[in-house]
Amino acid sequence: MLPAGTFDGVVAFVTGGGTGLGKAIAVEFGRLGAGVAIASRDADHRRAGVEAVEAAGARACEVEVDVRDEAAVAAAFDAVEADLGAVGILVNNAAGNFPVAAERLSPNGWRAVVDIVLNGTFLCSREFAIRRMALGLPGAILNVVASYAWTGGPGASHSAAAKAGVDNMTKTLAVEWAPDGIRVNSIAPGLFPHDDEAPAIRELRRSGRSRDELRSPALRTGAVHELGWAATYLCSPYANFVSGHTFVIDGANWQRRGLLLPEFTPVRDQLDSGR
Repeated sequence: MLPAGTFDGVVAFVTGGGTGLGKAIAVEFGRLGAGVAIASRDADHRRAGVEAVEAAGARACEVEVDVRDEAAVAAAFDAVEADLGAVGILVNNAAGNFPVAAERLSPNGWRAVVDIVLNGTFLCSREFAIRRMALGLPGAILNVVASYAWTGGPGASHSAAAKAGVDNMTKTLAVEWAPDGIRVNSIAPGLFPHDDEAPAIRELRRSGRSRDELRSPALRTGAVHELGWAATYLCSPYANFVSGHTFVIDGANWQRRGLLLPEFTPVRDQLDSGR
C-alpha cells in the first residue's frame, strides 16, 4: 500500500530477519527502497535473508549478533553503519519459543526465552535510541509481540511473559522517546504459517482436528507479505503520529468468543497428544 521508494536512503536493521516472518518483513522493507541488515546468530539464516532482500532489488548486509549480549549488539550496529549507513529503523523480531507445560519448563529454558525476547529487545532498542539521539535524528522501532501477552499463553508461559514485557516496554519507550522523534510500536501476528516454523510448534498446530483456516473467524490464515505491509506502514512517514500502538493482525482471532466454547483440554494433555 506504500509507494515505491518510501524508504529510499533508510537503513532497516531486522533481528531474526533471515527466516519466517522476520524475512518477510525484511523483504518488504527492501522492496520499498530500504537498505536492510539481516541480524542473526545463524550464518545460514543470515545468508537466506540477504538473498531474499537482494532478490527484491535492494541492498542488504548480514551481521552476526547475539541480542542478549550488550557488547555484541553495539558491535553489530557499528558493522551495519560501516556497510549500509546509520540505522533509521529497528525491527525487534528475534525470538525464542517452544511449547511446554510450565511445570516441565526448566529454569534455563525460561531464562533463554526471556533473555532473547525481553532483554534482547531492550538492548537493541536502547542501542538504537542512543545512536539516533546522538545524531539528533528521528527513528522508528517495531517490536514483535503476540496476543497471548494479554490473554495468557498456556504452554508458552516463558514466551507469553516475555512478550507481555515487550508490549509494556513498547508503550513506556514510546512516551520516553517521543520528544526525540523516536516512535515505538508493536505488531502482534496471528496465524501465519511459513516454512521456517519450529518443528515442535508446527507439529502441535497440525495435530488438531481442523485445518488452520478454520481456527480463525476470517476462515483463512495470514499471508506473510500482509505482515510486511503492516510492519512497513508502522515504520513509514505515513505513520509519523503513531507511537505506543500494538497492531494486531490476526483476522479477529484473539477476540474470538462463542456461546459454546470447545471442551477444555489441559495444556499438558494437548502437548502429550501432539507427540
